[in-house]
Amino acid sequence: MLDRFANAALQPALQAGARALSRSGVSADTVTLVGFGIGVAGAAAIAMQSYAWGLALLLASRLADGLDGPLARLHGATDRGAFLDITLDFLFYASVPLAFAIADPAANALPAAVLLAAFIGTGSSFLAFAVFAERRGLPASASQPGKGLYYLGGLTEATETLACFVLMCLWPAQFAWWACGFAFLCALTIATRVAAGASALKEPRS
Repeated sequence: MLDRFANAALQPALQAGARALSRSGVSADTVTLVGFGIGVAGAAAIAMQSYAWGLALLLASRLADGLDGPLARLHGATDRGAFLDITLDFLFYASVPLAFAIADPAANALPAAVLLAAFIGTGSSFLAFAVFAERRGLPASASQPGKGLYYLGGLTEATETLACFVLMCLWPAQFAWWACGFAFLCALTIATRVAAGASALKEPRS
């Protein structure tokens, strides 16, 4: 829901950072892979109950995730880059609830499982619609400019997910409440995406 506004606000700074990386000869795929590695390190810190370090690394990871797109567009975005970006993003998102479950299995395992199930729903509805949008020739720019595939929006997008992760790191004792509350919001996103997708795809392809 907030991704469009967050992207618009951050683009000038991200583009400046991307130009600096480009001058240094850093590729977009490298930034994607390094960002994912930092994110996994953040999840590992959370699993060891080092929540402050986990938060710092998660934020650094998301900064890299914001830089790889503008950097790719400076040299010509590729399908390989878009594939790596979306795949590693979903793996990163899954790693955070898992890390909290490892940190305190007795308190967090069930809420983490509920949240991961919700993530499967939001991820599958997002990617399934992107497949059929491609088949119908719907341009990615119609949803979010500059993206490599069609983004079907919803109540819980990347910005909201990151905000939830921040709250979890700041108040880890309340993880169950954050996880179950966000899972409920994800359920609303799934419902709206299924309804919107079914409506948009009801006509036969020309």
